[in-house]
Amino acid sequence: MSSPHYLEAGPIALRFNRVVGWLARHGVSLLGSAELSVRGRKSGRMQRIPVNPHSHGAQRYLISARGHSQWVRNMRVAGGGELRVGRKVRGFTATEVTDAHEKLPVLRTYLERWGWEVNQYFQGVTAKSSDEEILAAAPDHPVFLINVKE
Repeated sequence: MSSPHYLEAGPIALRFNRVVGWLARHGVSLLGSAELSVRGRKSGRMQRIPVNPHSHGAQRYLISARGHSQWVRNMRVAGGGELRVGRKVRGFTATEVTDAHEKLPVLRTYLERWGWEVNQYFQGVTAKSSDEEILAAAPDHPVFLINVKE
């Protein structure tokens, strides 16, 4: 059995993430980005990473373009976290969307909005790909429905 899909960040991506996270902590959101804080499943410490919260219809989602990353594994255990932009910190609960057909329209609109940044992690799948191609990629990209506590 193979391990879950995950594309580790290289040195340039790590540097970029640090800059985007720092900007979000200091109140600058790049095109809607925010800093995610989620409690570590082993350490118990808050892990921070920049994310692109995605709206689809009236719902908000977090999608892991890189796959089954550490923040995804932590979110599965924690069931929620916080999104920060500057001083504005909003807690949320999260429910993983596991049905590929339910994920399909969310992933398509995510790729439409964020494809310029994340297409490289979807191994050739883009917003213009067929439903079948997106459905085939869906298991590699966890999606969480988030309910922000206002």
